[in-house]
Amino acid sequence: MTQIDPRALRDAFGCFMTGVTVVTTIDQSNNPLGFTTNSFSSVSLDPPLLLVSIANKSVNLQTFQAAPGFAVNILSEEQKAVSANFARPVEDRFASVYWRRGPVGSPLIAEVSAWFDCTLEQVIPAGDHSILLGRIGGFEATSHPGLGYYRGAYVTPAATAQQLPAGPDVVLSVILEQAGRVLLVDDDRGGLSVPMTRVGRDGVQAALAALFARLQIDAEPGSVYAVYEDARLGTQHLALRCPVAADCAPAFGAFVDLAPDAFAEITDPALRSMLQRLAEETRMGNYGTYFGTHEQGRVKRIAEGLIR
Repeated sequence: MTQIDPRALRDAFGCFMTGVTVVTTIDQSNNPLGFTTNSFSSVSLDPPLLLVSIANKSVNLQTFQAAPGFAVNILSEEQKAVSANFARPVEDRFASVYWRRGPVGSPLIAEVSAWFDCTLEQVIPAGDHSILLGRIGGFEATSHPGLGYYRGAYVTPAATAQQLPAGPDVVLSVILEQAGRVLLVDDDRGGLSVPMTRVGRDGVQAALAALFARLQIDAEPGSVYAVYEDARLGTQHLALRCPVAADCAPAFGAFVDLAPDAFAEITDPALRSMLQRLAEETRMGNYGTYFGTHEQGRVKRIAEGLIR
């Protein structure tokens, strides 16, 4: 077997864009402990499980193995400094962040995109790393866009969106959510669709703002849910989930329940499949006692990567 160059392998892993997390716990002296990683993935919805990996040479390994649980804090795009702080040797990494104990007991960092507080289910040896399998006892998703990591550099949703090719080839498919419902509008083909708009030379943010103004709604730019191509029309669709104020009534269209059987009149098969998947994920995310009072959250699937 050909010998693999570890540096080249690491660079190859870095070609997969990931989110960035800070994994935290409480040590035996009741002090908070944490490290930056993007080696994070969802595992199961029922039971609710996730995993992170930690290097066997890490000074934190024994503490995390002995702790009753840990938390995964998915950093928001404004938290590059937090990521850097927890990735380098610092005497007190928590001195510069506001944090609190989660429902299971591990530290939760403020202003993150999402957090998951877990009990330690199992430690699995995996080569030069160990996998921490956690059972989710509480979680919350926010509207803060997540911080990305690609080829050794940070990326943010806003910056990435601005780099998408402008013009008629890029279309925003906007999933406007209000109290468990989504907004559907006439697609001018005898069926229904989510609100859509083409991206012009001014970029994604300007196109999104213009769409909100046309709908006359109070909505927040949300997170990227999916990217897909319509080969028939030669367009790339960027699907965004955007929360809408509870008392907001749009100028046109209507909100319908987010349920798998509610989208029969969606004419675009790709869009219909995406909404049905979102409805099913939301239903599963609301299921089971381990989710506590955080019923509106959704376990985000963030694939495993490597930050050392």
